[in-house]
Amino acid sequence: MNLANKITLARIFLVPVVMIFLLVRFDIGQIQMGSVVLKMNEMIATLIFILAAVTDGLDGYIARKNKMVTNLGKFLDPLADKLLITAALVSLVEMQRLDAWIAIVIIGREFAVTALRLIAAAEGYIIAASPLGKLKTIIQIVAIVSLMLNNVPFSTISFPFSLVATWLAVLITIISGLDYFYKNRKIVTLTKTQ
Repeated sequence: MNLANKITLARIFLVPVVMIFLLVRFDIGQIQMGSVVLKMNEMIATLIFILAAVTDGLDGYIARKNKMVTNLGKFLDPLADKLLITAALVSLVEMQRLDAWIAIVIIGREFAVTALRLIAAAEGYIIAASPLGKLKTIIQIVAIVSLMLNNVPFSTISFPFSLVATWLAVLITIISGLDYFYKNRKIVTLTKTQ
């Protein structure tokens, strides 16, 4: 197993760690930021989530730079991304910081695009990540981090950054999903005719 795949596996192993720090009630202190109280375990979870998110770009860069792209890596990398985002969204719903329908829209889009990629692979096509898809991931990560931090530091100036970031994430998630299906509609038509 090469270094890039090890980094991807580390990201997968960080997923339950993020969930534990978000959902298990530790009493390890808190910080008051204006009217918002932020628990230390939530800050730790956020830092681990950011670390895991950063490894997404790192493993791909290492694999391409050192010509270590493998089938295992092609399978594990998107799986790790989806696990990380899904776990964070489900945790935020449980913490009542995110409406369930938003999580369903984002997770549903991921399942739909994954299904499209599987259909394409069965037909001999590879659907690469689009620029919109990459932008979607970045905006989702920003929204998730702001929700984990309960809108800190923006809560001190009464700016609803996490709300704006969340709505932007929903919008770009829908647009990028539609973009994938529109640009790859020939694949869907091919499977209908056979």
